[in-house]
Amino acid sequence: MASLKDTDKQKRSPYTVDRGVPGGFEGETVTRRRLFEGGALAVGGLASAAFGLPALGFALGPVFSDPSPRRLRDVGAEAEFNDQTYIPRVITIAPDSGEAGKTTIYVRKRSQQDTDRLDQPYIVISTRCAHLGCPVRYVQASERFICPCHGGIYDRYGKVAGGPPVRPLDRFETVVQGGRVLVGDRFSLNSKLERFSTRDPSNHVDGLWQYIYPPRPTT
Repeated sequence: MASLKDTDKQKRSPYTVDRGVPGGFEGETVTRRRLFEGGALAVGGLASAAFGLPALGFALGPVFSDPSPRRLRDVGAEAEFNDQTYIPRVITIAPDSGEAGKTTIYVRKRSQQDTDRLDQPYIVISTRCAHLGCPVRYVQASERFICPCHGGIYDRYGKVAGGPPVRPLDRFETVVQGGRVLVGDRFSLNSKLERFSTRDPSNHVDGLWQYIYPPRPTT
């Protein structure tokens, strides 16, 4: 019968044979089965992290983002705009992209009849269609924004009035300084004209769909 000292020594041994592990081989410290199990768990953990971490980053990114405008562009004096119609302006949204980094916006002064709750002195609407990103244009006669590509139609507030778009047109931050109208960052709206972080075209911001299409860090 082995002594207590010999038994403790066997338990402390790093080798599988000394520990009496079934299928152990001389000189090995880990059985092949345990090695493959550990490898499978490690691969599974890496795969889960590859899928889970980006989604977590997209979900938590807006929480830690800076809400202050990153850039303000001067689009003209207040006297150049009115509360009856939209005035087109061209601004740069990507300074390092040349002409491709410019976009057209529509600017209108807020009137007492405007019922949306967005605290902006001016209504500045993006021309990027919320369907596939094609440029829309404003038709004063019908007070509609119209996308000529796929038939998207929006009312004078940018809300969807017909066609395939999934949400209203995006808007831009606005401030007034020294009698000049300054345009800041773009943001998205849901069907109730409630503000959301910027979404890509075709991405919903209503109901459960808004969680399937989380905002990207840049867009």
